[in-house]
Amino acid sequence: MVAQPQNKGDPDVTKKMEKVKALKHFPPYGTIDENTTGDTCPTCRGTGRIPRGQEDQLVAVIPCNDVRLKPRRTKLYVCISMGLCLLICCLILFFLFPRSVTLTPVSVQSVTVYFIPDEVKMDVTNLINITNKNYYSVQIVDFSIQAVVGQTVMGKNKITNMTAIEPRSMKSNVISVGLDIKDEGIASYCKSSSIKIHTLFLELQMTMNISYLSHTEQLSVETFEYIDCGTNSTIPHPVRI
Repeated sequence: MVAQPQNKGDPDVTKKMEKVKALKHFPPYGTIDENTTGDTCPTCRGTGRIPRGQEDQLVAVIPCNDVRLKPRRTKLYVCISMGLCLLICCLILFFLFPRSVTLTPVSVQSVTVYFIPDEVKMDVTNLINITNKNYYSVQIVDFSIQAVVGQTVMGKNKITNMTAIEPRSMKSNVISVGLDIKDEGIASYCKSSSIKIHTLFLELQMTMNISYLSHTEQLSVETFEYIDCGTNSTIPHPVRI
């Protein structure tokens, strides 16, 4: 005679048997493999379901050996990101690195002479080139020129309305300076009719203030040129730096 299980119809026993059957379909807590032994998930209490109304209060537990916690090609992505950052930094440094801005006198364009009883007045026009080797515009704040004969300053001029120099370009400018020759010896030399060519050596001292990238810089250059102070001249000739 086979013995029958006692309290088969007990509700508590029935609930326990249903719970055991339900747990067979879910892996133990802390694993992703059904064959691995472990504890029951405390969040869902072994049922495999989150209680309604507690979705925002519970925290999902992911096993440490879950493949989702191990991104693929991590080193490759890190190396690519570092390479891109390095490339961008190098490009920024290449284009923003300050380069030279040069001021070069080219030639004397014309000389206009005015004879006055006590002095000689002259208007000398020069051609200069300004070269910008940067990859950004350079603003010219002001340009000053001073004419010296011997040790005496004969004339000055200052220009403040010059335009900016475009990136990687050269711009030519015509600069004029007026001379007042009051020295009796030089004035007599320029007015002398017995001399055909009245050569006068003139020293030009040029100063230019430029601004770029919130930085101000001053450029200076000196050049020597010869002019004829006895007559007007409109034939351009080069100067010497």
